[in-house]
Amino acid sequence: MEFLISDSKQHSAFIAYLYNGLAGTLKEGRAELDLGKDRAKCRVFAPGSAAPILYARMTEVIAVGYKYYFLDSSVHVCMPKKERGLLLSSLIAADLETDGGYILPRLESEREFCLDGLFAFRMGALREKWGRIAEYIPETFSARDLKNFSRFLVSESRRTVYLKDSRVFGENFTPLRLSRLTGEESVEREIMLADAGYIKCLGGISGETGEFLQKYYPERVAFS
Repeated sequence: MEFLISDSKQHSAFIAYLYNGLAGTLKEGRAELDLGKDRAKCRVFAPGSAAPILYARMTEVIAVGYKYYFLDSSVHVCMPKKERGLLLSSLIAADLETDGGYILPRLESEREFCLDGLFAFRMGALREKWGRIAEYIPETFSARDLKNFSRFLVSESRRTVYLKDSRVFGENFTPLRLSRLTGEESVEREIMLADAGYIKCLGGISGETGEFLQKYYPERVAFS
């Protein structure tokens, strides 16, 4: 069975993320990447049983990648780049499961996908929801507000992530790489996107990461 996923050249990084994710998880078949002049494409040659993996990766692209860039253009706050990235990541994490539940049924039973077209024509209710979220964030939103908001989300989460050698892992020690979809892969954004409630550090951490954990995850970090 052949699947074709494409996106605009502007979002070629999303297609590369999709390709890399599939290349590491497909048990049968293969994936081909084409970052052409007009559109970026990923062709997948695999049995139908591979479809759930494909749909899951596409759901991540829309629920994280598209949402990050939507919020980045809609949320108007005067914050440093790092704190702004953490704010947008935490907003994504807060609704990631709900957004995924909306997206996934709109992908199933298809074999050819234009991600920009899907977002434009099938995700209208989702865009409206994201727009309302952006409107809730006042321009005066501060670093203190971010800390309080993030700590609230952390207190509600029971998820544990693992930190080793500046890499973040989830259950079964699965590497987490959603931050790539935000345009900047980082430990801090990855932890936020994982909706982590507890952090287990397997080895030493950098001073910058330590400051982040102390600020947003007090009494939620364990070392081994």
